[in-house]
Amino acid sequence: MADAGTESSPRSQPKPSDQEGQASGETKQGGWITLPFIAGSMVGLGLAINGTTSNLQIYLIKEYHVESIDAAQIANIVRGSLNFLPVAGAILSDSYLGCFPVILAGAAINVLSFVLFTLSAALPSLRPPHCPAPSAACQRGTAGQLAVLYAAVSLLAIGTGGTRFNVATMGADQFGGARDQDTFFNWYFVFLYASFLIGDTAIVYIQDGVSWALGFAVCLAATAFSLVLFLLGTRYYRMPAAKGSPYSELARVVVAAVRKAPVHVGALGPVWYYVGDNAVADSAGEGAPSKRLSFLNRAAMITTTDDPMDDASGGRRASGWRLCRVQQVEDLKSLLGVFPLWSSGIMLSVSIGVVIGMIILQALAMDRSLGPRFKIPAGSITVCSLVAFIAVTPVLDRAVFPLWRRITGMPPSPLQRVGLGHVVNIAGMVVAALVERRRLSVVRAHDGADAAAGWVTPMSVLWLLLPLGVVGIGEALHFPGNMAFYYLEFPKTLRSLATAMAPLLIAMGFYLSTVFVDVVRRVTAWLPGNVNHARLDNVYWTVAVAVTLNFGYFLICASRYKYQNQSTTVVM
Repeated sequence: MADAGTESSPRSQPKPSDQEGQASGETKQGGWITLPFIAGSMVGLGLAINGTTSNLQIYLIKEYHVESIDAAQIANIVRGSLNFLPVAGAILSDSYLGCFPVILAGAAINVLSFVLFTLSAALPSLRPPHCPAPSAACQRGTAGQLAVLYAAVSLLAIGTGGTRFNVATMGADQFGGARDQDTFFNWYFVFLYASFLIGDTAIVYIQDGVSWALGFAVCLAATAFSLVLFLLGTRYYRMPAAKGSPYSELARVVVAAVRKAPVHVGALGPVWYYVGDNAVADSAGEGAPSKRLSFLNRAAMITTTDDPMDDASGGRRASGWRLCRVQQVEDLKSLLGVFPLWSSGIMLSVSIGVVIGMIILQALAMDRSLGPRFKIPAGSITVCSLVAFIAVTPVLDRAVFPLWRRITGMPPSPLQRVGLGHVVNIAGMVVAALVERRRLSVVRAHDGADAAAGWVTPMSVLWLLLPLGVVGIGEALHFPGNMAFYYLEFPKTLRSLATAMAPLLIAMGFYLSTVFVDVVRRVTAWLPGNVNHARLDNVYWTVAVAVTLNFGYFLICASRYKYQNQSTTVVM
């Protein structure tokens, strides 16, 4: 995880060391004194948010009597939002407000979210009457009750949007040297995954096994503690000002190229391009834009109506909506060039979203006893994927990749790691299908096909550790590999966007997995309300075929990709 953490720090700009700054009297903020405040607030938020989202599907089924497949769909939409909205939060802090106010607002919104969650569980008037066993006869939530619940969910997503990426960025901003930043990110991931583990186990157990109201109250206390702890460190924080949006420059390139679309290039004679700093380049000279996506080159092309000179003070001329620098054009080309490979990861994320949603339903219908007195909460079963991710990462880093280097003479490139992740993910879908086929055979053997939805298959839930473990190993390969690839290939001005590309894949995967499941429900009879009547094995086989075809698409994209970073090994 150290590598992934290091790669997530690009939004931090080099600064003088803390010691130098303090010696010169420039600043007394920043440094390791801020770690307890930042890391402590992150742990409180992480365990509350992750524990609640992991158990949301169960809460909808048991307390609001939502049909199981619909609950899985809703939970996946929420998971997608939790990975998508932080991208908006990162852009907002980078471009306009800075990290501190965005984190503060996000933490406060999370507190309000858990106030509503706690009230929904504690007040009988805010949820439907209790129903002993889920069935069609159970009363569904009223419009008012669902409005309170969905308001809590929406606030949770919005609050997470302000905190999830920005906490890491603000932590890195406290340090002036790359070594300290690297060490911070090592600790960041330790605390982050520790909070996820606590949330997926302790919080889920309290909510599902003891009391939903108590579980949400613990989350409320954790988020309130996080907010207070974060505020206590205010006087120690270094708070760099936002430097403006790099995304507007991309928009300027598109607008400038479109505005010059009617210009006939051949009629201009020699074509000159604006480089910046009082410099221009002809179409064949050094500094000219590349030939790929040549239409965009018009944005930097100098015409009679353009003024390529810098301002009178000698500073670089601000980019306009008609004339852009060559580097701005190349930055947009780099972004567009990565998109085919990025799109090849969408189906990978869809498969993970389908498995996470469906496997919780399987857990509800299986024997979750672990000893005579303890029953594994269904919402905690997905933590096995996280454990596999954490366990296999150091093995890959310390054993597998060094062995690869000794055999091939070079370490695996990011795209090679992503490709291996595709293969392991395919294996995970196959294992999921085989485990479900075995579960259904046990159902038929015990005449469970005609049983009620609450009937428990006499098969241990520990069987589900197999597909979850394989999927977690695949994530340990393709998730850090994707992040490393985007970080290497994106231009420096867009590296905040680069770190957001992999989470965007997760968001897209959860959103589209709901579409996939909805299509399956409409065109097949594989997903009735009773999971013991369902054919989840067919769903998993379909996903396995889809991700196999998608792997072929990935290979095509990888083989045709032209690296911007020439030191990156070309693969596939």
